[in-house]
Amino acid sequence: MKLIAGNSNHPLAEAISACLKVPLTKASIRRFSDMEVFVEILENVRGEDVFVIQSTSYPANDNLMELLVTIDALRRGSARRITAVLPYYGYARQDRKTGPRTPISAKLVANLITTAGANRVLTMDLHAGQIQGFFDIPTDNLVAAPVFVQDIEATMGRQNLMIVSPDVGGVVRARAIANRLDADLAIIDKRRERAGVSEVMNVIGDVSGRDCILVDDIVDSAGTLCNAAVALKERGAKSVRAYVTHGVLSGGAVARVAQSPLEALITTDSIQATEAVRVSRNVRHLTVAPLIAEAIERISNEKSVSSLFD
Repeated sequence: MKLIAGNSNHPLAEAISACLKVPLTKASIRRFSDMEVFVEILENVRGEDVFVIQSTSYPANDNLMELLVTIDALRRGSARRITAVLPYYGYARQDRKTGPRTPISAKLVANLITTAGANRVLTMDLHAGQIQGFFDIPTDNLVAAPVFVQDIEATMGRQNLMIVSPDVGGVVRARAIANRLDADLAIIDKRRERAGVSEVMNVIGDVSGRDCILVDDIVDSAGTLCNAAVALKERGAKSVRAYVTHGVLSGGAVARVAQSPLEALITTDSIQATEAVRVSRNVRHLTVAPLIAEAIERISNEKSVSSLFD
């Protein structure tokens, strides 16, 4: 087995390497003066089972190009199998046509990864499950639910919990965590007037006096979560926290969370934390390195990955 880290999230790659007790393969990933990506693998990979760890987070296009060029370098270096490990799959929100003459960019990215030479994809909490079908190669979609449930039980216990989906589309994800915790489920019905702006319309479920936990896959501007927290508090929620897999947290999102009724926002390290996130008083990170490392080991040893979801 060989592990190669791109530049998008080196701390996570090093943590995965430590869990597996496999050193990161030496590689040079650099830019020419015009920012063109150049990759050189500095170790022999002929006949090896290689895992490329690279989130396609900000800057999404640069990190995606790094991934594609690295996969091509490995293919031309005669690697036996190349698995693209994307803790965060960028462009996943563009999973369908939203109007006339609009792209399905999640499918385009899947095509690019496959054409570059990847034999398999390992990712986590895709924005939409059907993106797995966009790939013509085996694709494993891990879920962060076991990590979240363990942290919720350690910090809050199981009493008085109310799991809340911030929109109708996230009900399946929220219900999965509610079932693991034997907790009740509430749903926020919101209407999005335009991209990046959301308006809470109604809360389905009695949240009065409950410790509410919002569950989502991506937090970007944090507008949806903050609006949801306000709505829950207005309806008598005792406390509101949020567990979100991918902390994009662009623009003024961290400041918006700090000023909201959210007691805490807990994300994973699928995206490397910015300085604003690291110093924030109410944003906390959970590592998914052991989960991804276990999946990598099982793939390499041809064992079941689906049992990790239990």
